[in-house]
Amino acid sequence: MKILHVITRSDLGGAQSVVISLANSMCNDHEVIVVAGEDGPMWDAFDKKVKKEKILEIVRPISILKDLKAIFKLRKLYKLINPDVIHLHSSKIGVLGRIVFPKHKTIYSVHGFDSIRLSYRKFLPLERLLKKRCRAIVLASNYDKQNMIKEGINCNLHIVHNGVHIPEKNTDLHIKELEKFEKNVMCIARISPQKRFESFIDIAKILPQYAFVWIGAEKKYVDLPENVFCLESIPNAKKYIQLADVFILPSNYEGIPIVIIDALSYGKPVVSSDVGGISEIVINNQNGFVIKNNDDNIFAQKIKYILDNVEVYNDFSKKSMEIFHKSLSIEKMVEGYINIYENHTL
Repeated sequence: MKILHVITRSDLGGAQSVVISLANSMCNDHEVIVVAGEDGPMWDAFDKKVKKEKILEIVRPISILKDLKAIFKLRKLYKLINPDVIHLHSSKIGVLGRIVFPKHKTIYSVHGFDSIRLSYRKFLPLERLLKKRCRAIVLASNYDKQNMIKEGINCNLHIVHNGVHIPEKNTDLHIKELEKFEKNVMCIARISPQKRFESFIDIAKILPQYAFVWIGAEKKYVDLPENVFCLESIPNAKKYIQLADVFILPSNYEGIPIVIIDALSYGKPVVSSDVGGISEIVINNQNGFVIKNNDDNIFAQKIKYILDNVEVYNDFSKKSMEIFHKSLSIEKMVEGYINIYENHTL
């Protein structure tokens, strides 16, 4: 097959991780081309066999001039490549791509419907209008599927859980001064209102005996509590999850975050906000906890409960590994998408 992936941004967020994993896993047996609209670290993560195309007019904000130019260039690229499958990733390119590309070849992965449903509702009419302009709409959770149905988008919906590779273990990782604390609590995310960095700080203040490490800041922060370590983005940051005892993710909305799947792949207990489809892979009192209403005190209570009870910690860790291997490996994700490509486009 000749597969064209199209995504708006080329940073290293969850949607980009899916594109990287699919492209690198399939490029030995298929011709894979990736299109995005900017320079960013995503480009360096692809296998050499993956072909890369930049269309700089593909931007996240609405821009009539740039959007029209992007449509023109996407149409030209399609005629040049003539792919068997066009796979669109995330909402902005999901709109442009469904306008440009033929319906019978197009797959659209939403990568977190709550970002549209809760934060950008003004775009819901476009989602409804274009719901039949592709052969399949792919969600990463049943939570997203049910919410799409409630919003009147009920055509050709499929669930494929995101997946990651079984991680390699590193023995030389180190973050300065973590050894001063009993245990390490970690979050990997960009700092934005969605990700509730302030909650992370408040939880750390409640539990000064533990180190709290946040990886993904875009600047240096000062006047942080002594037990908070705020690091800028690090290449392959997920490997540092090995240094964590518990992984946490406070958030206002999510799909199923790749970073939580990464945490499960390392066998880490997880404490997260009860948003999106997270409760489908983090099961209360089995491999962690999902916290309703983002209550910082309950976050702290659950973290302490896990870290103060060795038997609980070991049971949760074992269950995280079990959930990962059962349904969240890269092989499971690729199998799910190949099935959709073959049965809904070719």
